[in-house]
Amino acid sequence: MPNLTQLFNEVSFKAVRSSGAGGQHVNKTASKVILTFNVEQSSGLSEEEKHLLSKKLLSRLTLNNELILECSETRSQHKNKELVLERFKELILKGLIKPKKRKKTKPSRASKFKRLREKKMHSEKKSNRRKPEL
Repeated sequence: MPNLTQLFNEVSFKAVRSSGAGGQHVNKTASKVILTFNVEQSSGLSEEEKHLLSKKLLSRLTLNNELILECSETRSQHKNKELVLERFKELILKGLIKPKKRKKTKPSRASKFKRLREKKMHSEKKSNRRKPEL
């Protein structure tokens, strides 16, 4: 389990103007928040956690192993900062969940019998559709 407060301290924020409709307000306030976090340089993660995050978040990381999240849902910069931090926390926690090892299993005798019985019934159904041989 990573130290989330330390990770939050390693995050950097940038506020920029939001795009889209919004009238005069959107043209003069920087309410969009961009969060950047470097996975490789983080001291709040162990080497194993860094490797796991790099693997799971591969499509979301830049070439410099930086995670970039942005939020412009509300008109408030503070609310957007809270939302992007919450999204960051969820992403990190989901990314650190280790997948369960698959256990090899054999099909049971009953399941084999059921499969073969259904296969036979299907075969008979199809053969009954043919024209009779004279």
